[in-house]
Amino acid sequence: MAMSGGSDDGEPMMEMNTTPLIDVMLVLLIMFIITIPVATHAVNIDLPVATPPQDKPLIDPIKNKLVLSNDGQIIWNGQSINDGELLSNLQQTLKMPTEPELQFQPEPYARYALSARVLNVIKGSGVTKFGFVGNEMYAEFSKAANAPPAK
Repeated sequence: MAMSGGSDDGEPMMEMNTTPLIDVMLVLLIMFIITIPVATHAVNIDLPVATPPQDKPLIDPIKNKLVLSNDGQIIWNGQSINDGELLSNLQQTLKMPTEPELQFQPEPYARYALSARVLNVIKGSGVTKFGFVGNEMYAEFSKAANAPPAK
């Protein structure tokens, strides 16, 4: 039988079988690729760390405004808070060198129960600089209520 399609006349084959050489070359190529470390094109730079923007402090050392909204929220200097935070803020104001003024302003249709509860918290905290603001808007309500009926 002849190998690689040669004649069966007993002459030696003139062409070389390269299949085993190619197999060895492919195995070596795969081993070489596996052993090469992954090339990284990163440049390590120490970047500055971003600091989050500082919010306006919740407690003003001069005056703090407490608003009771019509929908039942307690708003301290424009930020909605709960009863526990209100008490904490009031206690922090008492620890300041000069106690800031607390301005209390319920909106016209705020619930009376909420107003009574907040006033009890304020009274219990020991705040001394306390005042009602915005009462002039209620003068218009009382004028309208006491006005004689239109003819």
